Amino acid sequence: MQRKVEICGVNTAKLRTLSPVEMDTLLRRAKEGDTAARDKLIEGNLRLVLSVIGRFEKRGESADDLFQVGCIGLIKAIANFDPTKQVRFSTYGVPMIAGEVRRYLRDNSPIRVSRSIRDVAYRVLQCKEAMVSRMGREPALEEIAKELELSVEDVSEALDAVCAPMSLHDPVYSDGGDPLTVMDQV
Repeated sequence: MQRKVEICGVNTAKLRTLSPVEMDTLLRRAKEGDTAARDKLIEGNLRLVLSVIGRFEKRGESADDLFQVGCIGLIKAIANFDPTKQVRFSTYGVPMIAGEVRRYLRDNSPIRVSRSIRDVAYRVLQCKEAMVSRMGREPALEEIAKELELSVEDVSEALDAVCAPMSLHDPVYSDGGDPLTVMDQV
């Protein structure tokens, strides 16, 4: 039995998909300005949007909002796609949709982090992952800093900046009674 899931009033269980031949034909027609072809492309690629927003579902944002933003990315991908290139539309569309969702999440984040700090954090996380696989254990901040030729403070600041903010009312401990919150500990 297939479950009915509605996002933005769209029954996702009944979404239609397009064959590669249909995709190619519609992409060429849309590139020539055919709005009906563009509308069919949008409807036929909504599952692509759903698959992309699934990556972002644990960010605390509404699935409806992410779906709408993903649809904007899909529309931009359709408008900018070049059907003469030997690339599948999904190969081009997925990064466009994901980029639009990331932009939305970044712009609506409760805390704004500078691009340079986010870049450092990305390098730190990549380095940490490589060191874990190489060493078989979690590296210390000092080891990561040495590997990247950064100060320990810069590494720590970058990691702290990309962590999700925590509410003072988040429970830290509960033994069945009143929970102990972050505010209680502070």
